[in-house]
Amino acid sequence: MILYLQNDEYHYELENITRMFYWRVEVAKELPAQWPEEFSCAWHSPEDGILRAAVKEEGKDPVSRETKTEKTEKKEIEHELSVLLFECLSEVTGKRPPFGIMTGVRPAKYTANLISSGMSPEEAERYLQEHALVSEKKARLVRMTAQAGMKLGEKVRDRGYSLYVSIPFCPSRCSYCSFVSKSTEKERKLITPYLDALCREMEFTSELVHSLDLKLQTVYIGGGTPTVLNAEELKRVTDAIRDNFEWPLDNEYSVEAGRPDTITMEKFHVLKDAGVTRISINPQTGNDDVLRRVGRRHTAADIEACYRMAREAGFDNINADFIAGLPGDDLESFKRSMTWALEVLKPENITVHALTLKRASRLREGQDEIFSPDASAMVDHAEEVLTEADYRPYYCYRQKGTVDSLENTGYAKPGTECLYNLFIMDEVQSIIACGAGAVTKVLDPKKNLIERVFDLKYPQEYLDRFDEMLERKGMIKEFYIKNGI
Repeated sequence: MILYLQNDEYHYELENITRMFYWRVEVAKELPAQWPEEFSCAWHSPEDGILRAAVKEEGKDPVSRETKTEKTEKKEIEHELSVLLFECLSEVTGKRPPFGIMTGVRPAKYTANLISSGMSPEEAERYLQEHALVSEKKARLVRMTAQAGMKLGEKVRDRGYSLYVSIPFCPSRCSYCSFVSKSTEKERKLITPYLDALCREMEFTSELVHSLDLKLQTVYIGGGTPTVLNAEELKRVTDAIRDNFEWPLDNEYSVEAGRPDTITMEKFHVLKDAGVTRISINPQTGNDDVLRRVGRRHTAADIEACYRMAREAGFDNINADFIAGLPGDDLESFKRSMTWALEVLKPENITVHALTLKRASRLREGQDEIFSPDASAMVDHAEEVLTEADYRPYYCYRQKGTVDSLENTGYAKPGTECLYNLFIMDEVQSIIACGAGAVTKVLDPKKNLIERVFDLKYPQEYLDRFDEMLERKGMIKEFYIKNGI
């Protein structure tokens, strides 16, 4: 689909809205001399205040909308154009994405800001429906999530920060994955030098945060799959965290143990001895055929064994990720997966991700049927059965390229929510990150300022340019000093 724009002024929002309906969108920044068989377009005529949008699919009649506006502010004009284009796209395609013209990745944060500005939660929910064309069901979900997040946000500590540690290695790469991670089948030789550098970075970072008198509140070791490390290597990482960072006893400490083919009781003991309070063991689905199709080298029975092992090791806060829309899955299979999760695994947290087709994932390499058509019904079913089972939504985010423009939602039993997930999604606390591909986000909450500091993306690049990266990390201290935090 080609999106024609009269100029580049409203490019970002209008392109993202078009992408909700079509996977491949090419943007042309001026109107054509002759209209092709398939197009979408939107433009503003400042001289007469007319806003126009039109969409045509090959073999169908075009649909157009037009209105006259008295607005002069860019954001207001952009909003009216977005509504016009969305309505045209909906009519032509017969689809109505449930988040309407909301293209941002943090709908709960947006809604929390509406409530903080003086709207009641109910008014904010209606505003999402009327102003942003969000469906009634999603507006309710986002309002509930925003309220839960605001309550948990009260736990943010003065001068608090969270630490993220990246282990960018996996036993193999799943077909839907686009994370910066290397398969240990090919890159095992990088692990030892990578850990050497990571421990140096943590030592450098600890000196920096201590000089600023920051207080550690949560730790999250992610990746990749951190448990791809052997027990000795895993202990080296947790020892470096313990030795370099102050660690109050009531802190939250999470580790991704996502793949059962990387888990042993010895590793669980390492994590438990280190003070880890929360782990993720992620099935993605309970359907063995779907697991094989996406490149997961384990079965549902392997997941069950890992859960038994984790409980035996003393873990009482476990998260399970599931993906709605995986290729080869269908609604009945997904329902069985949810039942299995609730009746057999019984995790304290369940996160439901809508499948996202990233450019870097193998799923997008020349395949036609690359996702299940039942993704939206799967997400709806998950919300229904999880809330009935007393799981509550507490964080929600969206990604570009997600099937049916859906969302990712974290559900938790009351009192077991992951504060780190909330802090990073709602951007209410600084996240100090170490390791390849990790992104530090330092926050000045009073001024609503955020600055990002990027670690180098790939493990070899991280090693080759390590000293340069440490020098760049000095921006963290500069941010705090400059803003008087």
